[in-house]
Order: sequence, then structure tokens, then C-alpha cells
Amino acid sequence: MAQKIQKQIFGRTGHESSRLIFGGAALSDVTGKEADRVLDLLLEYGVNHIDTAVTYGRSEKLIGRWMDVHRDDFFLATKIDARTYREARRELDTSMTSLRAGSIDLLQMHELVEDEDTDLFLSDTGALGVLKEAREKGLARYVGVTSHGFNAPRLLRRCIDAYDFDTVLLPFNFALSIHSEYRADFEALSWACQERGIVIQTMKSIARGPWGDLPRTRSVWYRPLEDREDIARAVHWVMSFRDIFLTSPGDVDLLRPVLEAAAGYKGPPERKDMDEMRRRLGITIPGQRQWPRLQPE
Repeated sequence: MAQKIQKQIFGRTGHESSRLIFGGAALSDVTGKEADRVLDLLLEYGVNHIDTAVTYGRSEKLIGRWMDVHRDDFFLATKIDARTYREARRELDTSMTSLRAGSIDLLQMHELVEDEDTDLFLSDTGALGVLKEAREKGLARYVGVTSHGFNAPRLLRRCIDAYDFDTVLLPFNFALSIHSEYRADFEALSWACQERGIVIQTMKSIARGPWGDLPRTRSVWYRPLEDREDIARAVHWVMSFRDIFLTSPGDVDLLRPVLEAAAGYKGPPERKDMDEMRRRLGITIPGQRQWPRLQPE
């Protein structure tokens, strides 16, 4: 039997969540049988927290099939994608139907990337109104906001200063953690979240860099680490930051090694080993315009 992943209180929700959260993007384009194998893996490793989104292909519908039997086994989170109230309201209706859960635990705004779409989201006609209503009407117990790109910590700081969110989600890995500007912005956000009881969730823990001219052999937009020992170092590095939760990558074939790494966490790797891995694999941070939504059309 697999070792279980550590659990930790998920901020003001009081829920004891596995430190590794299942990223539902991995179910975007899989069969029902493949999805059920993923469910078995999550139960095997003690993952009790799922994060998906209305824009993740078949993910919500496949997870909705699980909820008929396993609703009480998981903290269930999803995301709306539209920035305006009217469109986001339609997305929430779609999510509630697909997830078949009656209510969800956490509803989040998905992937803010620039000041302009953050302005729209926070405006009187923005999608923030949908999150507020969902919490008021009992459709969602908690609300959060997520961001991609190099400006993520700064944009999320804007959001939590404008509204009392319960969670944030943003990129974080070894390369980002040693980048002086990103690390400074991340720490400023972390301090603000700690003071207010806001949970920090992270993603892209095993990102190696952009694909460039290489063929895309994985279902994630970035080139991931693939060797199990490298994955373990990367996962353990992020887990060494107290109170941070990680989301798993959006590729089903990478799920087991990431789960194994999270379950085997006993402490941070040596900094020299992380530096060696970064040099050996040429680990880089995507340029701002290489992130989704920011890539030139």
C-alpha cells in the first residue's frame, strides 16, 4: 500500500487537505476508464482535494461522475474563466451541472494575467460578483483567485487588497524561488496572506521551461521534468515552504511520480543539488509572453 501524502489545515476553511492537490486539467482529454484509474490513484495516496475548471475539457464531467459516490471524500474546487458577470454566471451554471455536487467547496477566478483583465474582474460588472453571489447563496463555501505569469504575485496582491478572498493560486518552483524579483513579490504576497488567513496554492512545481522548437510530447503547455528523482527534488523543494499547497501537473502520465514524490517528503533537498539539476537540465523560467493567454496570436 502506498504511503499517504501529508495533510495540513487548508487555511480558514478548517479542512485538513492533502498538501498535494489533484489538478483536474489532467482529465481534459481522457476516457472514463482512464479517469477512474486516476481516482484509484488519488485514493491510494490519500489525496482528498480536487481542483478543476470549467475550461478543462471533459474534466468537470468526469469528476462529476466520481461525486455520486465520493463527494464526502474530497474538498472540491473549480474555477470560472470569464471576466464579466454575465458570462461567468453562465459558466458557473455549467460547472454546477457538470460536477453534480449540489454545492462546491471553493470557487475561483481563473488565470488573471494582466492589469486590464484584473480591472475588469474586480469592476462592478465583473465576474467577482458571481463569486460573491455563489458564497452568499451557498453554491460555494469559499472563494479564491488564481494567476499565471511573472506578474502573478503582484496581481494577486491587488486582488486580496480589493476583496477578502479565501485562497490564491500561482506559479512557484525552484527557478522562480531564486529569481530575485519574483521571490520578493511572492514573499510580499505570502506575508499578506499569512496575516489574513488566506491559503497559498501553487502550480508548475515540475516545470523545466518552454518547449521551444522541441516536439510537445506531454499534454502540458510547458516542458516538464520527467525523471523521477528530478521530479522528487522539485516537489520536495516547494513542499519545504511552510503552509504552501501544490497542485499536480495536467498530464495523467506524470501523476504517479508526483504523488510518490509528495508522499515521500521528509524535508528539503540540498540547495547544491537543486543548482546542479538546474544547470544539468537547463531549467528556465518562461518569458512573460510564453505563458497561456499572454502568447501572441
